[in-house]
Amino acid sequence: MPRPRAEFEELRPLAFREPSEVLDPDTLYTVYEIARLLQGLQPQEQLDVETENVLLDWAIPWMMNHADSLVFAEPEAENEPGYYGLR
Repeated sequence: MPRPRAEFEELRPLAFREPSEVLDPDTLYTVYEIARLLQGLQPQEQLDVETENVLLDWAIPWMMNHADSLVFAEPEAENEPGYYGLR
């Protein structure tokens, strides 16, 4: 539900970080791990499904926007996610 601006004490600018600010150049990550990293969490941190889905809603467009900076490695099995890292 929309809320009036006056209800908020602080407003911050929306800023997206560059892949090199988020990912280690020597590591490949799943999209789930990247979603956590974008929020300042540890890649292995356990999250409930609802929270993870919200983080993915942010991570996938971020990855699409930075596709020219990323590489992809095939998953180890068909039912597992692929891995992404810096180009």
